[in-house]
Order: sequence, then structure tokens, then C-alpha cells
Amino acid sequence: MTTRQILVAGVGNIFLGDDGFGVETVRRLSEQPLSAQVEVVDFGVRGVHLAYQLLDGYRLLVLVDATARGGRPGTVYLIEASDGPVEQVEPVGAAVLDGHRMGPDAVLALLGTLSAGTGGSPPERVVVVGCEPQCLEEGIGLSAPVAAAVDEAVAVIRRLLDETERPAVEPVERKAAPC
Repeated sequence: MTTRQILVAGVGNIFLGDDGFGVETVRRLSEQPLSAQVEVVDFGVRGVHLAYQLLDGYRLLVLVDATARGGRPGTVYLIEASDGPVEQVEPVGAAVLDGHRMGPDAVLALLGTLSAGTGGSPPERVVVVGCEPQCLEEGIGLSAPVAAAVDEAVAVIRRLLDETERPAVEPVERKAAPC
């Protein structure tokens, strides 16, 4: 079991343009000072590896990925995984099950199967920080709107980490003074 409670996982293929958004975002985030509770990992296209690492037990999983939702390229989304399926971009001709190309939904489904067999537990909360891609053609480098969105995504993740790490304040019970 890991001593870290939060995993920020960058996923995507840097050889497919804007699909490298998650990888670039976690690279930039990892350059900043973070709490010892936070682990930042570039998983790239290794979705199966991510699913197995999640068996170590994390309170929060933040997946960072290019996510097509119909918005303007460069739009950053914060999506609660419990709100339903996460639309992830898939290159034309992608295999239905490819261990090197598993979207967030496939990783979470595999995690459920692995958890049942190993006794591990999935994260309590899963969120996706996604970005609307502009270009998913072969080539290295993000399009201008997606590159410009990386700093915004890092800020969104930092706010999420701050909220998660901040201890809950317990209300103080006050007793009435005797009359």
C-alpha cells in the first residue's frame, strides 16, 4: 500500500499532437513543489500499468488527458468520473482493446476487475482534467490553443490538490453559560 494518497496521472500519446496534453501537463506540474501526499506520474500510453498502480490504494486519482467534448480547442474540463462516461479521443483505426491505448473508462473498468481479484480498492474519488484537442494527427507537439491551456490545467489541478489536502474543519460545540 502506498503512503501517498493522491495520484496525478498524465496519459496520452505524444506522437499524436494534442493527445500529448496529459503528458505535458504532468511534466509541468512535476516541476512545482508538491505535498508528500501527491505522486505525479507520466503514464503515456501504458493504461494497464496505471490500473495496476492504482491497486496500491489512493484516495484521489486525477487523470489528465485530451478529452473531446465538443468545445473549442484548448477548453479545459474538470470532470467527475462518477458523472458518467468520460469521452476520450481515439485515433482513427484504434483497436477496441489495446493495452497501450486505454482511455479513462477502460482503465477504471480494468481496475474494477483487478480489485475484485486482488482485494485492492479503487480510489475513493476519480476526476479527469481534460482538454479539448485541435489536432490528433501524427506529429510531436501540441497545437497553439492546447499548449496555451497547459498552465490553466496545472492551476486547476493545484486547486483540486489544495482542496483535497486541506483538513476538514470540525465545528466546535459551545456550551451555553449558566444563567
